[in-house]
Amino acid sequence: MLKIGCHLSSAKGFLAMGREAVKIGANTFQFFTRNPRGGKAKALDLDDVAAYRALAEEQGFFPILAHAPYTLNACAADEGLRTFAKETMQDDLQRLEHLPGSMYNFHPGSHVKQGAEVGIELIAAQLNGILRAEQSTTVLLETMAGKGSEVGRSFEELRAILDRVELADKMGVCLDTCHVFDGGYDIAGSLDGVLEEFDKVVGLGKLQAVHLNDSMNPIGSHKDRHQKLGEGSLGLDALERIVNHPALRELPFYLETPNDLEGYAREIALMKSLYKA
Repeated sequence: MLKIGCHLSSAKGFLAMGREAVKIGANTFQFFTRNPRGGKAKALDLDDVAAYRALAEEQGFFPILAHAPYTLNACAADEGLRTFAKETMQDDLQRLEHLPGSMYNFHPGSHVKQGAEVGIELIAAQLNGILRAEQSTTVLLETMAGKGSEVGRSFEELRAILDRVELADKMGVCLDTCHVFDGGYDIAGSLDGVLEEFDKVVGLGKLQAVHLNDSMNPIGSHKDRHQKLGEGSLGLDALERIVNHPALRELPFYLETPNDLEGYAREIALMKSLYKA
C-alpha cells in the first residue's frame, strides 16, 4: 500500500485534518505545528487529539509528519534567534508526545555568512540540547535546495550534523524531491545513483520520509520552487520511479505541491494508480 498524504491546515484541529485526509484518499498527512511564519502555538485540545487518534486507528493511518515553522533558524548568527528556535522546537516535541510515534521535520537553517561548518556545529548543539531519550518522536533533517546560505544542501552536510548528535536513534532524514533535484542530485535521470550516494554518505536506514514534489526549475538551480506532479522538470515518469523504488516504496510520501484539496485528491489518486502493488 502506498503511504501518501499532503500538507493540511491545522487551524481547525487534528480531527478536522484527519477527516480531510479521509475525504481526499490520504492515509497520512503533514501539518505545521504553528503558523509557518509566526511563533506561538494555540493551546492543545486534548479531546480533539483523542478524537483524532480514534479516527486514525479506525482508518489505519500511518504516522503523521509535523513540520516546524519556516522562521526557525537553529544556526542563526543572532543568539536570540537561536534561543527562539530551541524553545519552539522543545515545545513542539513536548506537544507531539500526545501523538506518539509521529515525526517532526525541520529545515536545518541558514548559517548567514558564518560558514557551513559553524552552522553544522550550532545545529547539532541545538539538537543535543533538545532531544530526550524518552521521546517517541523522530526528528528529521530536511534535504535543502542550497539557496543562499542554507545548511543541508548536500548529503555530506546532513551526515556532519547527524555525526554530532548524541541521541542518534532519535534522528532521521526527510528527502524532498524538488530540493535534492534543485540541489544538483539527478533523481530524474539517475535515481539509483543518487540513492547509492545517499546510502554511502548518510545511510538509507536514516531515510524516514519523502516530500514528493515536482520542480519549476532545472537541476542544480538552487531555487526551491515546487511544482504540481508531472508539470515540472522532474516529470511524472521520474516520480513514478521514485514511489516504486525498492529503497523508497515503503516510506510515507507527503505532497507539498501548489494545490487546493481537490488538487491534492487528484495527485493522491494519480500516484496510487502508478504504484505497483
